Amino acid sequence: MVVLDALTYAGNLASLEPVRDHPGFIFVHGDITTPGLAEELLRTHAATMLVHFAAESHVDRSIAGPDAFLRANISGTHELLKAARVAGLERFHHVSTDEVYGSLAPDDPPFMETSPYAPNSPYAASKAASDHLVRAYHHTFGLPVTTSNCSNNYGPLQFPEKLIPLMLVHALEGKALPVYGDGLNVRDWLYVEDHCRALELVLEQGRVGETYNVGGWSERTNLEVVRLLGRVVDEAFAANAGLAARFPRCPAARGQDTGSLLTFVADRPGHDRRYAIDARKIEAELGFRPAETFESGLRRTVHWYLDHEPWWRATMDGSYATWIQRWYTDAGR
Repeated sequence: MVVLDALTYAGNLASLEPVRDHPGFIFVHGDITTPGLAEELLRTHAATMLVHFAAESHVDRSIAGPDAFLRANISGTHELLKAARVAGLERFHHVSTDEVYGSLAPDDPPFMETSPYAPNSPYAASKAASDHLVRAYHHTFGLPVTTSNCSNNYGPLQFPEKLIPLMLVHALEGKALPVYGDGLNVRDWLYVEDHCRALELVLEQGRVGETYNVGGWSERTNLEVVRLLGRVVDEAFAANAGLAARFPRCPAARGQDTGSLLTFVADRPGHDRRYAIDARKIEAELGFRPAETFESGLRRTVHWYLDHEPWWRATMDGSYATWIQRWYTDAGR
């Protein structure tokens, strides 16, 4: 297995520690937008499959600076497709997002594979464009592709700019838990290991040319997510007295409610109200069902971060800390 990654601000070689010594594992530090690089790697290592995870994916960053998203998500995808076509791969799998479908009203049915595209952020638009490129390479050139559009992922090793690890790290450090608007924006949550199992099923059994929506059947408002996270943190501190010494600024270290840190901030521009995934297709065709509920997955996630403090502290260098602080304080956020 060859992993190609640019190691941008969110990249961390420590995340590959569990597989680094696995026989046949190779890491290549490089950029998917570099002409010819992917083709060279595919030929050198006689690859038969390419799974395209690489993406700029943080909506806030796409609002502040869209250019990097167009480059990585559109131009980068095109470089990989060109390389896959030349190499004659057995399968090109493209990992995409539910955000390409836009926003749902409270009573709308969940997104299906046939839902029309209506992206509302530069990030979502760049992923929609990449989805269309993948489809075009299949229909025009016969490239054997599959695509999956997944809901919000969470779990171990997630860079702390995403909602759950950001709120957890803030809670442990006694900082405000900033929730956009009224906190009632809804997302469907999928534990990362469940997502990986779904991708394996699509690679092994998915029909060429098809799209599979992958979700956790776990719609929650952002407010519900943050409040449940606070309760899980409180439970962890109550069960482990040593956590109070490690994280003395967390309210739970003093027997107080971590949820007291919750703070409402000005809403994100163009903030989609609701996402939800109808995952019946992947269930019926490939037998996929999430193994984790949102509650069980969240507890696993919190305990992983508590057990791996050096990992997340190392990822949050000064440049990132400065950026995220500026984002939440500018313009009244």
